[in-house]
Amino acid sequence: MRPAAAKVTSVLDGQLWRQMMASGAKALELKKHEVDALNVFPVPDGDTGTNMYLTIQSAARDAEKITGKSIGEVAAAASMGSLMGARGNSGVILSQLLRGIAKGLEGLNTANALQVAQALQAGVDTAYKAVMKPVEGTILTVSKETARAALAMAKSGGSLLETLQEAEQKGLKSLAKTPEMLPVLKQAGVVDAGGQGFLVILGGWIAVLTGETSISDTMSETESSLKPNVEGSTATRQEFMQIENLDYPYCTEFLVKGTDLRVEQMKQDLLDRGDCLLVVGTSEVVKIHVHVKNPGKILDYAIQWGSLHQVQIHNMLEQNENMAHAMKENETTEDLQTDTKIEHQGQPLKEFGVVAVAMGQGIADVFISLGADEVVFGGQTMNPSTEDLAEAVRKVPARQVFILPNNGNIIMAARQVKDVVQEREVHVISSKSIPQGISALLSFNSEGEAETNIKNMERGLSSVRSGEVTYAVRDSQYGDLTISDGDILGLIEDVIVSTGKSLYEVAQSTLDKMEWKTHDLVTIFYGEDTKLEEVERLQDWLREENPSIEVEVHPGRQPLYYYIFGVE
Repeated sequence: MRPAAAKVTSVLDGQLWRQMMASGAKALELKKHEVDALNVFPVPDGDTGTNMYLTIQSAARDAEKITGKSIGEVAAAASMGSLMGARGNSGVILSQLLRGIAKGLEGLNTANALQVAQALQAGVDTAYKAVMKPVEGTILTVSKETARAALAMAKSGGSLLETLQEAEQKGLKSLAKTPEMLPVLKQAGVVDAGGQGFLVILGGWIAVLTGETSISDTMSETESSLKPNVEGSTATRQEFMQIENLDYPYCTEFLVKGTDLRVEQMKQDLLDRGDCLLVVGTSEVVKIHVHVKNPGKILDYAIQWGSLHQVQIHNMLEQNENMAHAMKENETTEDLQTDTKIEHQGQPLKEFGVVAVAMGQGIADVFISLGADEVVFGGQTMNPSTEDLAEAVRKVPARQVFILPNNGNIIMAARQVKDVVQEREVHVISSKSIPQGISALLSFNSEGEAETNIKNMERGLSSVRSGEVTYAVRDSQYGDLTISDGDILGLIEDVIVSTGKSLYEVAQSTLDKMEWKTHDLVTIFYGEDTKLEEVERLQDWLREENPSIEVEVHPGRQPLYYYIFGVE
């Protein structure tokens, strides 16, 4: 338990919640890579910490825009910010926790310990309802135990600080038990990443109440292990915002598209240019997020590498004049969206449109050629946010828009688009892979009825099996497979089925386990790091083994994955 500050507040108001949101975001910023490392599978796509950080950062940014002291108003703003910024399943669940907390605090100017505990419970209830098949041993379990402990402490007369400290302690115990609830965690030797991230945020909240100010000293003691100690602390909001916002007031986000983009070099070049740097992507598409003094210098640097897209610059010091004005602006914006965005400057509307998610220009080109209106670049390690998807939907000149997430970790964020885009009817097709997305799009009929299209596209998902070939990022044991760092891995529907040292042999084994010879078509997307001679060798083997089966080969140019297979 942390020592309490000399003066402990008995109630939570909007100003304090803003501080806590900023502190939680800062705490996770420092620990996000450690949370990322808690990946169950030894494949290069661990991004839970990054997704949760970007989600809570968006919540803190929107909370900061509210000038009033009402806890209900600030919590509502944070909730909307997290909704728009939610990325990945972990980020979406976090946004739902904050959404439920906001509901619990709705209409309140201040909240006491019991009301805060009840709001935490409302957050847990909301998060469980948002997940179609809740799984215990995850962030859901950890947040449930924290809320239960908070309620018990508050009902026994505990202070606000004591209530959250007790919640954290019970949460840590719950986190340590997650490997016993999910055997896959125990086998991988990790605790649940989402639960760990949530407790890091909670630690940041508590640090504000205790008055601790040295986040770098205390957070360095945090260990992500089977018995983690998330004793995090952070600077107060005044200190955090003074350091970050006055020195680097412009939040700058954009995509760079080009050829031979060097992610690590770009990251090193930008390290000393600002704060909160995030550089992720591939040799063709890179996403950059950074807080800077002069956005123009960053854009001038980036344009040397390629073309700039989806440029967003926010002045973090700018605040709304008052809440009433903000609400009026929102109402006006909604009216304009209905009256002008839906018309697309006089462009005639069609009935249906399609937004697809893809990482790799080659894969994106295939979706466009099959009729997708917009492609959002994203996938492993680069999950697009709900806001990214919503922006793409709004660009489509159609009354109804189908979203193809094409990744299991993007589906929940896509479903939230329905809550933020009112001027379109949005349908999310639950495609979990690129082959599924293509199969669904091939089942789409622009002249058909919406319900018929939904049924046909969902049915199309079941007609294709998806496989992938990538590499291991650490030593691991998965079932009967002993995996070494750097091994080639074959997966079918996200399950590791083959491992070895030879790309060619693992690709063969994976296709055989997909029973490709019993199907009519094999589709291969090869990645940016796959040599053409390897592709031709695999293609020759397929034709020699069964020349009657059609084989399609495309340069997907995707990162991380040497091959993406589809058999149908």
